[in-house]
Amino acid sequence: MYVQQLEPVADSLGLSALVATLPLLTVLVLLGAVRMKAHRAGLIGLAVAVLVAWLAYGMPLGQTASSAAQGVLFGLFPILWIVVNALWVYRMTVRTRHFDILRRSFGRLSDDPRIQALVVAFCFGALLEALAGFGAPVAISAVMLVALGFDPVRAAVVALVANTAPVAFGAMGTPVVTLAQVTGLPLDAVATVVGRQTPLLALVVPLLLVWLVDGRRGLRETWVPALACGVAFAAAQFAASNYVSAQLADIGAALAGAGALMAVPHARRPAAEPVRAAVLTGVRSDDLDHHDPRPEVLRAYAPYALIVAVFSLAQIPAVKDLLAKATRTFDWPFLNVADPSGDPVGGNVFSLPLVATGGTLVLLAGVGTAAVIGVHARVAAREWAATVHELRFAILTVTSVLALAYVMNLSGQAATIGHYVAAAGAGLAFLSPVLGWFGVAVTGSDTSANALFGALQVTAAQQSGLSPELLAAANSSGGVLGKMISPQNLTIACAAVGLASKEGDLLRKVLPWSLGLLLVMCLIVVGQSTAVLGWMLP
Repeated sequence: MYVQQLEPVADSLGLSALVATLPLLTVLVLLGAVRMKAHRAGLIGLAVAVLVAWLAYGMPLGQTASSAAQGVLFGLFPILWIVVNALWVYRMTVRTRHFDILRRSFGRLSDDPRIQALVVAFCFGALLEALAGFGAPVAISAVMLVALGFDPVRAAVVALVANTAPVAFGAMGTPVVTLAQVTGLPLDAVATVVGRQTPLLALVVPLLLVWLVDGRRGLRETWVPALACGVAFAAAQFAASNYVSAQLADIGAALAGAGALMAVPHARRPAAEPVRAAVLTGVRSDDLDHHDPRPEVLRAYAPYALIVAVFSLAQIPAVKDLLAKATRTFDWPFLNVADPSGDPVGGNVFSLPLVATGGTLVLLAGVGTAAVIGVHARVAAREWAATVHELRFAILTVTSVLALAYVMNLSGQAATIGHYVAAAGAGLAFLSPVLGWFGVAVTGSDTSANALFGALQVTAAQQSGLSPELLAAANSSGGVLGKMISPQNLTIACAAVGLASKEGDLLRKVLPWSLGLLLVMCLIVVGQSTAVLGWMLP
């Protein structure tokens, strides 16, 4: 049995924490300063984590390798299993041009560019985040806004800022699923707290978007539909994450936000020509005038309806119990780890939910989607393989980062850092979202930031007397605000709208909003850690 140590380096917590941060510092420096590709930085960081675990912490090399292997498997299944299948559904709609039909449908909802920004970037962007994540919502929303006539810079900024509120529950809940796994906290407990933080952002972001599109006039003239959209989105995200399913939180929120937006009479009124002339400085796509038959429009919406239906059925208690029977739980080979007090850690046992997992449910919905929109089985299989090929570097990045996280967690490195950070005391509640924000700003992924810092947040919370669920959730909720300034997202936005090498210009435009919203989230978490907002927590 390997027993974790908190102070393996010179019996000093400070020196041990310094050594334990080497894997994280390696990844962050390679990504942020050296600008190395994420998958290479992840692999090098993993190598450093293995060396620290073996040489500094005395973890047997076989158990260290076994820890990394468990992280790789978890990265592949269920995390990437969800992402691949969700992106596969999207690729099939693109292939059959049903995605273009959907885009034109959104363009006809309103000719007011401020409302179009809310429909496309906020609501549909959230739907894309729910299904795919990993940069797809920013790229697709920005392209759609340019097709509607938006200036490329404005389109990119709106798409980046809109991609905040849904991120924590993106890719069918992947970030919170990862957070629950690496921290050992129940998924429902983590999702419930995140669902009482990020909806507060959803109240603000739509108002911010109409300001970005048309300044003070935009806020004055369209604050009612923007607020209605934000309130509906927030309410649905809260309700789904707390009482239905974390995987359905963004889908329900996106649909509720769009429905509320279109229910406001003001949103359907034609925009004044001076507004359109001032905002739409780009070239409008001619294909927006193409008429689509109603049955084809319904088929374009079918994939999202199928996903909602499949996940809703999976939440019925009898069905949920049936699906759970396929879950396999077993002792992880070549791993026998105890915490500093000598109790076996949860990582010694691994659970494999073969059917009761988001990826398998999305796969079932994808099979239904192929049938509804007319994709032959052979073509659907080719699209699935093409999706895996498209995500090959993302697959390498996610598996290496999760392997690194598992090595750090099981060797005791994360516990050492957590005990050291706990010295911040009450200030830890304020700093907790900042850590998640920094992690996402560098890695470009809330999933990766949760894998890297989730266990650290929980250890620090336990040592300082704060709620582990609160700080774990704060890591994810703060992280969503780093998404708009991450180099990966900035590059994706620039590439999508034809702004090559303009990442610096975009960064200067979105950084103040990222920092301002981060401050709001920090104050929310501090309030929730005290009696001021403590009533918000379950």
